[in-house]
Amino acid sequence: MPDSSPSARRFLAPAQVAELLSIQVNEVIELVYQGRLSGSKLGSPARWRIEESSLADYLAEQSEEARRMALWRQANEASFPEVWGAPFGHGS
Repeated sequence: MPDSSPSARRFLAPAQVAELLSIQVNEVIELVYQGRLSGSKLGSPARWRIEESSLADYLAEQSEEARRMALWRQANEASFPEVWGAPFGHGS
């Protein structure tokens, strides 16, 4: 059974994260600097490692943002003239 304690955190190499997100490694590092992914330089020599849990959080955030944008686009595509009739000044 996996240990779920904070000390059992798992880390991924930036190249792994880049492959999963279909972006470049430097974009992964930029996401760390922006605070959108949690990462640390670990080992000797120090190399970037990304917390696996922060990747899951990032993906959930991106999914929610995409859902909201889709709803926003859907609302904007509603044609009020079709619903309420032609606007004033555009008589038939």
